[in-house]
Amino acid sequence: MTEHDSPSPAQFEPDAAGTPGACLYSLRLYIAGETPKSLAAIRNLRALCAMHLAGEYSIEVIDLRVNPQLAAADQILAIPTVVRHLPAPLRKVIGDLSDTERVLVGLDIQTRAGS
Repeated sequence: MTEHDSPSPAQFEPDAAGTPGACLYSLRLYIAGETPKSLAAIRNLRALCAMHLAGEYSIEVIDLRVNPQLAAADQILAIPTVVRHLPAPLRKVIGDLSDTERVLVGLDIQTRAGS
């Protein structure tokens, strides 16, 4: 999925090693269609992961306009919301994810030395 593609209901982005399940961070981003806020959240999450997680992540994008029933599993009350499933415990951040420092703290992402 490129920056200009529209998000699909459940889009997986494997870690750089291409080995799903081997990632340290498993993230699920809930959006509602192709709104500016949803597209910004996708773009911001990808940039943050590329910069701070160096291929040790997977992202699943879920469009709740297509699959609204999937919101119940993670108790989604607002969108966009990113949920960190791995490593445990589960963590959530709501919004377009433009405040990198807030997202790093909210998801408890340990930055690499020099990042």
